Amino acid sequence: MKALRINKKRLSLRNIEKPEPGGEALVRVLLSGICNTDIEIARGYAGFSGTIGHEFVGVVEEAADDQLVGKRVVGEINAGCGRCDLCRGGDPRHCPSRTVLGIVGRDGAHAEYLRLPTVNLLHVPAKIADEHAVFTEPLAAACGILERVSISETDRVAVIGDGKLGLLSAQVVALTGAETVLIGKHSNKLKIAARRGIETVTAKQAAKRSREFDVVVEASGSESGFALALTLLKPKGKLVLKSTFHGATEVEASRVVVDEISIIGSRCGRFAPAIDLLKKQAIDVDSLISEEYPLSEGVHAMSRAAAKGVMKVLLRP
Repeated sequence: MKALRINKKRLSLRNIEKPEPGGEALVRVLLSGICNTDIEIARGYAGFSGTIGHEFVGVVEEAADDQLVGKRVVGEINAGCGRCDLCRGGDPRHCPSRTVLGIVGRDGAHAEYLRLPTVNLLHVPAKIADEHAVFTEPLAAACGILERVSISETDRVAVIGDGKLGLLSAQVVALTGAETVLIGKHSNKLKIAARRGIETVTAKQAAKRSREFDVVVEASGSESGFALALTLLKPKGKLVLKSTFHGATEVEASRVVVDEISIIGSRCGRFAPAIDLLKKQAIDVDSLISEEYPLSEGVHAMSRAAAKGVMKVLLRP
């Protein structure tokens, strides 16, 4: 089968053996989405070697559970050991021995086939198009904000970053009824949120709104975004870090201590709430799709996904 592989920071399309189920489910990939994490992995992040990609929708071709065969599915990306306290408690996302689809110890989704434990798979309702279902993983990450912090309609929330994650996060937060502001620097991207009734401002404009927000979601992954978040938060406010920061980040620790600000990390979210939102068509994902390529043009597609101004790039095997 064809697969988009990374080896020693070299990206290439390879013909490799189709995976054997090995006690897991074999899934034929219908569509996969290129994520910023894929781009960083191709540059050497996490030291991963193998097939990249973790956003997908596919059809189960083989599984121990016959009822799954032929079903269209998406899949939770963290596969735990099944034995530790976290796994037995139903949350393998922090299992110390976990593999992560296309990121840690497990071949990923930019391929014709992948395999995952059956417990990781969720059925996709017929009314959700493939082009929408492929957003389940990043939308689940946005929904994960609400797992980590309580947000009500009386809160004022700012989301920093108008990339794909920021746009999804702002839409999810806005559904709580909270007054939501998206902060970014690209007018075409900010318009996507504005069409959903979300207030949008530039970082320069936002900097004038010191100590105004109860919760700030940092989704830009930049040091300047972290600094702006501290400026915007009220005393006893909550800062949710949604992006991975690369390298060292300076923190104004005195501000965190004096204003008693809580800093909360948020990574992967549950898939079920994301599927529910997609089924209800409550989130605009169509506006986030920039381009689609066949898997055979995967290397070029990765370069396009890394280009300035390009948002979600899809791959179709």
